[in-house]
Amino acid sequence: MSSTNNAILLIARILLSFMFILSGFGKLTDPAATAGMISGAGLPAATLLAYLAGLFELVTGLAVLVGFQTRIVGWALALFCVFTGLVFHSGTVAIDGWPEGALGWINTLNQIMLMKNLTLAGAYIFLATFGPGAYSLDARRGASFATA
Repeated sequence: MSSTNNAILLIARILLSFMFILSGFGKLTDPAATAGMISGAGLPAATLLAYLAGLFELVTGLAVLVGFQTRIVGWALALFCVFTGLVFHSGTVAIDGWPEGALGWINTLNQIMLMKNLTLAGAYIFLATFGPGAYSLDARRGASFATA
């Protein structure tokens, strides 16, 4: 693979890691909003799950950034994106007392978030399948698919 393609893969990994590093850090430092979403979805132990989600996002985001265990992390993030998209963004939002226009805007945003999650799942499957490129820890470790 050319050095240009490896540089492009590095840029792609940086872009794919950015959201999860920031989101994970945010959940770890202030889990309240995430715990509220988790509770609203009917899941138990909302605060604990918010912290676990934050830790998962931060660790996997950093792994994508440096290209470490890319196959495992790529599949884990793809599944996470599909799960969170379906559980938290696939339904209609109805908040008592909110004006209809505001609910329409929130529901449109929710649909966009579902599409974003599913699109990211595809990107992580691609990363897991084709590897992180030569500028990665996987390549330095000699992972056979790192530079496929």
